[in-house]
Amino acid sequence: MNTLNVSTDIIPIGELKKKLSQYLTNVHTTGHPLVITQNGKPTGVLISPAEYDDLVYKKLFIESVNRGLSDVESGKVYSTTELKKELQKRSASR
Repeated sequence: MNTLNVSTDIIPIGELKKKLSQYLTNVHTTGHPLVITQNGKPTGVLISPAEYDDLVYKKLFIESVNRGLSDVESGKVYSTTELKKELQKRSASR
């Protein structure tokens, strides 16, 4: 994710409403997220669809790695021989 530029990437919701098309184009072309404020407090972040997809992919990858590490810590592992047998068994049952 691109870094946040405080002077240009934080806007009040009223300004966003006035220039929505312009801000959507800017987020898409620059990749900069846009922090939206309401009553002076951050209430949302606008990011490009590509950035959203990237964040979702990274989150799923990290969760998968953490599940694997958890399985290793709890002893839920297969030896190479056990894995081959399990895969052959699953392949045969198809």
